[in-house]
Amino acid sequence: MKVKLGLVIMIVLMTALGACGSKEDVEASFPMSVEVGELEAVNQDGTKVSLSQLNQDKIILADFIFTNCDTVCLPMTANMAKLQSEIKKAGLEDDVQLVSISIDPEQDTPETLTEYSIRHSADYSNWTFLTGYSRDEIETFANVSFKTPAAKVEGSNQFVHATSFFLVSETGKLLNKYEGVSDPPFEDIINDIQKLK
Repeated sequence: MKVKLGLVIMIVLMTALGACGSKEDVEASFPMSVEVGELEAVNQDGTKVSLSQLNQDKIILADFIFTNCDTVCLPMTANMAKLQSEIKKAGLEDDVQLVSISIDPEQDTPETLTEYSIRHSADYSNWTFLTGYSRDEIETFANVSFKTPAAKVEGSNQFVHATSFFLVSETGKLLNKYEGVSDPPFEDIINDIQKLK
């Protein structure tokens, strides 16, 4: 009787411990949980693509940029390039898709994004630049799916937008954001990607 009871307790404990490692539990350990909506776009090659396609079996690290930016976008894109390099060093390039989303689709044509990305040595194998939607669409998408502003500054060609790198799980949930301009926490980002694998 004691042996059977011990066996039952052991099975219950093992089942409970196994459940602790589920994807839902891992995602729940992050500071955010926001469903990311769909975004229909074109990439730097002019190819139609959606965010859900890019998110398929991949963890996404996204940022919001515009190529005419005269302040934060250049250092942020340089840091995204460094992050791409760190992801490769960690052997995670097949698990992660980097996505830079333009908030100035009128100015940022695929050709403009190609020139911009080449200047930053972007490797398209796991880094995509998006445009091809209306300004209203991208502002709403940023506000709702990423809980961040994206708006034109009145009387200027500049935009207000986030300076964060955003972590989106394979299940399409926004889980975390990190400083993207000044001293990004590359090690923390890599650790968080590994947690989600």
